[in-house]
Amino acid sequence: MTKFFFDNLDDELFRTYAFWSAILVVKMLAITQWTSEMRGRKQAFHSIEDTSYKSATLQPKFDDPDVERIRRAHRNDLENILPFFLAALLYLLTGPSPAIAANLIRVAAVARICHSVVYAVYVLPQPARFL
Repeated sequence: MTKFFFDNLDDELFRTYAFWSAILVVKMLAITQWTSEMRGRKQAFHSIEDTSYKSATLQPKFDDPDVERIRRAHRNDLENILPFFLAALLYLLTGPSPAIAANLIRVAAVARICHSVVYAVYVLPQPARFL
């Protein structure tokens, strides 16, 4: 009988991967919503179409530091979390130790959440974000 790639996956380990991946997706969606709320609060819209519903004289604003910080945090999530999904899944296909793999997935997810908090919510200087 032919053995498929996904036959190597441990069910409990895959559930851990799926759970933490879902948490990271929800976090990315929350940051997307937060970006749009901050744009509305600061009147820092990035296109004329977005400004037209508020006022005909409102001009696009690209340099609000609060909006840009949240937008950069979201872009950083896209650059790091999406590759994590693929890399972690490929790692799970190698048949790793379940305890080590589960802890690595948890640590990576919690680290991404902490990074977003110290980068966009409670802004800390760079050495603290690195740690």
